[in-house]
Order: sequence, then structure tokens, then C-alpha cells
Amino acid sequence: MKNLIGKRVDERYEILELIGVGGMADVYKAYDVLKSGYVAIKVLKEKFLGNEEFIYRFRNESKANASLSHPNIVRIFDVGFGNQLQYIVMEYVEGVTLKEYIEKAKVLNWKDVVHFTFQILRGLQHAHDKGIVHRDIKPQNIMLLEDGTVKIMDFGIARFPKDEKINGKKAVGSVHYISPEQAIGGITDFKSDIYSVGIIMYEMLTGRLPFDGKTPEIVAQKQIKDAVISPLEINPNLPQGLVDIILRAIKKKPQERYQSAEEMLHDIDEFKQNPDMTFGYKYFDDIENTRYFGALNDLNMSSLQNRNIIPNMRQGIKPKRKKEKLVPILIGVAGGFFLLAVVMIITFMVGRGRNSVEDIEIPNFVGTNIEEVKVMNNGKYKDLGYTVTYEPSSKYNTGTIMEQSIKPGTQVKSNYGNISFTVSSGIEKKTIPNVIGMSFKAAEEKLKKAGFIDIKRVEKIDEEMPAGAVVGINPKALTEAVYDTPITLYCNASLKDENVLKVPNVIGRTLEEAKEELKSSGFEVAVKEISDPEKTAGVVISQNKEKATLGSTVEIVYNVKDSKKMKKFIPNEDDINSIIKKEQQKDRKEQQKNKHLKEQMIEIPIKSSVKTSDPFHVFVVDSQNNIVSETSYTTGKVSTIAFKAENSLNGKYKIMIKNDKNGKTAQYGDIKVILGENGYDLERKINLNPNAFLKTLSFDED
Repeated sequence: MKNLIGKRVDERYEILELIGVGGMADVYKAYDVLKSGYVAIKVLKEKFLGNEEFIYRFRNESKANASLSHPNIVRIFDVGFGNQLQYIVMEYVEGVTLKEYIEKAKVLNWKDVVHFTFQILRGLQHAHDKGIVHRDIKPQNIMLLEDGTVKIMDFGIARFPKDEKINGKKAVGSVHYISPEQAIGGITDFKSDIYSVGIIMYEMLTGRLPFDGKTPEIVAQKQIKDAVISPLEINPNLPQGLVDIILRAIKKKPQERYQSAEEMLHDIDEFKQNPDMTFGYKYFDDIENTRYFGALNDLNMSSLQNRNIIPNMRQGIKPKRKKEKLVPILIGVAGGFFLLAVVMIITFMVGRGRNSVEDIEIPNFVGTNIEEVKVMNNGKYKDLGYTVTYEPSSKYNTGTIMEQSIKPGTQVKSNYGNISFTVSSGIEKKTIPNVIGMSFKAAEEKLKKAGFIDIKRVEKIDEEMPAGAVVGINPKALTEAVYDTPITLYCNASLKDENVLKVPNVIGRTLEEAKEELKSSGFEVAVKEISDPEKTAGVVISQNKEKATLGSTVEIVYNVKDSKKMKKFIPNEDDINSIIKKEQQKDRKEQQKNKHLKEQMIEIPIKSSVKTSDPFHVFVVDSQNNIVSETSYTTGKVSTIAFKAENSLNGKYKIMIKNDKNGKTAQYGDIKVILGENGYDLERKINLNPNAFLKTLSFDED
């Protein structure tokens, strides 16, 4: 795994070069031999294969992208979660990250900022519509193509609609772009992504980040409590309307921001139509009256470091700061000591009161619906928190608790904290991956990783596919099925398969020669004897296999010798006369049959279902559209039309009628004439439609 370049992953992806290195994974350019195209493969670093948190993030990314399909989001085609190698196959995008572009351009034109932001928000709107919160929107996670297209990537810490976590305390995301609620480990939603977009817009327009510091902790604190410097103070040439949009997006309080990507897109669209307009949004966050001390206490700074949230080394120019006055510093120090004393007193009091906290016994929640637990607010359990993780199950109904983190009967304090529940999301249908072209082993492993458990192999010969490759799958790939659906893989049993051999051609050999050669080649032999005077006797005249599995049976057809048929025949004069007589009788019989066919007349009855004064003609047409018979006809009478049957014309005829008054025609019927088994009689199949006359009437009379 240390050197993947030049190797083939999953017998499909040829690794060509390393194109990106991250803290968690490396990204390679690869060639997909099955689909004949380039892809990018993100490979989890070997040192993190045993790290549950990194594996969770890695799989989370594939889970998020699998449910998304949008031109502004990098697509994921395939995943592999093996013990030695975990990878995600993604769309290969030729371009640079938005961060690299910002560092090179320093300050972007406001029109370009609007163009990029519009696409970012479109991608986020699609994700939000699916209930997915990205939570790590930053320019490093946005690819910029040569044509100006923007694509969002890296959904590693995305939040899903079923990721219901109560009382979460960990801060997630990149510290320079996370929202204040993320910095304190609070609840994150779509508005958290909106905040990050506003920070990116600020950076693109000013060339600097609104909040910076020497350590992640300092930056996080500034995100929570510091007011932002208006972009107009750094770049006075910016349109006021665009600045209004940024200032609303990065409000400290989520309820004061745009409530959705769609709402922010609406304002940007209006601004594009009229760049001189303003929205009147102001950045009044009432910093002095906000109680930030509690929020800062909740901020676990070590968790920021543990989650590898490291400040970017290239963050532009730091804003100049005014010299701080001495008095505010002394007040701040005194306030800090006072706060510390308060915390110590509270801690002491809580410690003294712990002995009075009631002990409770954890009940068995398994089998209970999660909704019942949510409303459980009675007595001793009211202070017990919980977290919920959803997993598919064929055993438990949707919403039913399947597992709990604390065993039933365990004694804990009533203020113990959170108990974790695993809840059934119901029977989940999984998508059958495309494994055509893979080896059976690789295909089986991929299907098992996708969650399927009943897989069998059936041999099938296909000359166009490699030996041993999967040439077919049932049910079809990319359809949905339950995890225990039987899946059949049809594998190519070609000559390159070690157990499949070419069967020697023994046609024309004697029976003994054929048996000996086939048995010496590793096949069993079955012999079928026939007597065919038109083929060479005493030799094998056919065999049923050209290729066969080693040890299988090959059937050969042997034309036996017949001494009577092989005896030389020398005719005398009587024999010759007898033969001539038989041939003459045969010729006369054939002539008589042909004569009978030519003289055979077919009569078709003609009768109309309507009565009209219009004159008609009825004619018979053969299979080559030649008229073989015709006659006039007046409705109200029964008449006939006769014609000679011609067996040489395949015996198929159509009976047509024509209204001589208006020229309209219609098909009255059809007839098929078939030669009888005795060679003389005719079998007739006639279909007539008397209502056909209606189709030719003009209906112009009263």
C-alpha cells in the first residue's frame, strides 16, 4: 500500500500518479480499465486503518456522495472498504482548489465571486434538500475547473438527517470557516454551511480571513465572540449590496442568517440583475450583552486539536489591530480571576452534593420504539440523556431500539449522562454494484462489502471477455435488492481457465482412435451409433463439444459399417427395366399432381352486409399483387368469384372490392391454399368480411 503507483486496485483501477496529499488520505489519478476513462482514487492512509474516527469520516464521505448527483458536487463512482485498503473512486477533475486560486489572485473580482458563490450555493441546496449538512465548507474543499465550474468535495464530516445526536460537545470543521455553533460543539444545520459560504466570500473579496490567530483556540474564540470588520473597510470599492449579503450570511446567531441556500441564492440573483441595489442588512450582534463565558466553557479546545483542526499556513494578510488600552486588560484579568473562583466554588458544591444523587437501574430498552423513549420524562429517568444511531435491520421494525450501550440492570447515577441507542431504520434495499469484468473473488468481495450475503458462481463461456472474468450477473447490476437476495455471477470459463481445455477434433477418425485421443486428453467418452448411408461409414461424423471442463464427458457420433449396404451391387437387364419402370411411374404421378393443381378452381362467395345502388368490382390478387380474377357485383345478391390456385405462389391471395362510383377500395377477405398430404387435395383457409363494403360507401345520400 505504501507504493500504489503502477498497481491495479480491485483488478480494475490502474494507479498512474499521486495528485494530492492530505492529512487523512492520499489522492491518485487512475485509469478505469472497465469503462476506459480516468478517475481519482482517494485512499485512506495506512496509519489510520485502525482509527475508528477516521474510518467513520472516510465512509461517511462515500455515504453522503452516494445520495447526491449534481453538477456542482464531485461524483463518487465506487468504494472499497477492505482490511488492508480503503478507497473511494471519484470523478477526476482537472483544476485547482479555490484556496489555491485565492492565494494566487490575492483579491478576486466581485463578479467572479458572485459566479463562484452561486454555484457553491446550488450544490449545497441540492445536499440540503437531501437532508445533508456538509459542515466543512472551505475553499480547500472546492475544486475550480478551467471553464469556471465549481465542484464541492469532501463530505467526510457531513451530518445526515438520521444522525440524531443530543447534547453533542465536540467541535467539528476547519476552525477558520466554522460557524460559532460548530465552535462550541452545538447543533449544526443548513445555516452552519451558509455561515461558511459567507466566510469564503469575505476571503475572496478582501484577500484575508475575517478571524485569524496564532492557535486554533484563539480563532475559535474569535468566531464565537468577536465582531467582524466590514469588507468595505478593507476594500472600499465593493458593491454595498454584495457586502450586505455577506454580513447577513455570517451573523453570529443562526436565526438571523439566511435560513436556506435557496434564500441566499434569491438575494444573489437579485444583486446580479441590479448591482447597485442594497438590502439594508447590518451586522449588529450586541456583543457586549451576549453571555459568551458559558459558550467558551463548553468549548473543548483539546477536541479541536484531536480532530486535526489545524490553521492554514497560508491565510493571507492579518488585519492590523489597534493598541489595546491598559484598563480593559486589568478589568479582563480581574474578571478572569473572578470567573475562576466562581467555577471552583460551584465545583466544590457539586462535589459535596454528589452523594445525594439518586442511583438508578438501567432498564432494557431493546424492543422499545424510540418515540416512547423520547417522551420518557417521568421521575428518576428524566435527567438521563441519550444519542441515537440508525442502522438497517430485517429483524426489527423501523424505529425499534436494537442495542443499548449500557447493559440492562446496570446501576448508574441519575445524572450519568448519555446512553447510546442503535435504532432500526427498517429493511434497507441496497444497490447491486457493477462487477462485470472483475474476477469472481473480487466481485464476491465487492458484493459482500455492499451488504449481500448469498452469492454463487455459474460457469459460462464468453470468448470476448478475459478468463475467469464475470460476464453476467442476476439480478442486474445497479438495481436494488434486499441483503439476502440470491445473486448469481456468471464467470467466463474460457480456454485460459486452468480447468477448461480444448477438445481434440476426432471427426473422421475411427471409433478406437477417437476414444483413445479423447481419454488421453482427460475427457470421458460417450458414443452414439447411427447408420447414415449418405456419409462415410466406420468413422466419427460429429462431436458435441469444442471446449470442455477437464474430466467432463464428450459425446461423439459414430457411423457404423453395414455389410449389406456396403455390398457391391451389379444390376442385370431385368433389374434395369424394373428401375426404369419405377421412374416412369413416379414421373407420371408427379405430372398428374401438377395437372390437378393447375386445374383446381377456387370459388369464393360474395355477399355484402349493406344494400346500395353503387356498382362494385371484386378481384383476386396473388402474393405478387397480380390480379388473377375479377368480376362485377351488385349488393343485395349472393355471387361468386372463381380463380385457379397456384401453389408455386405460396398459395396466398387477397380478395379486394372497389366502389366504381367513388373509386374507394377495401379488402373483403383472404385465402390460403395449401397442398394436401396426399399431394392432390387442397386445404383451404378462407377469411371473409362482408362489412368491408361499408368502408367504400360515400354516405352522400339521404
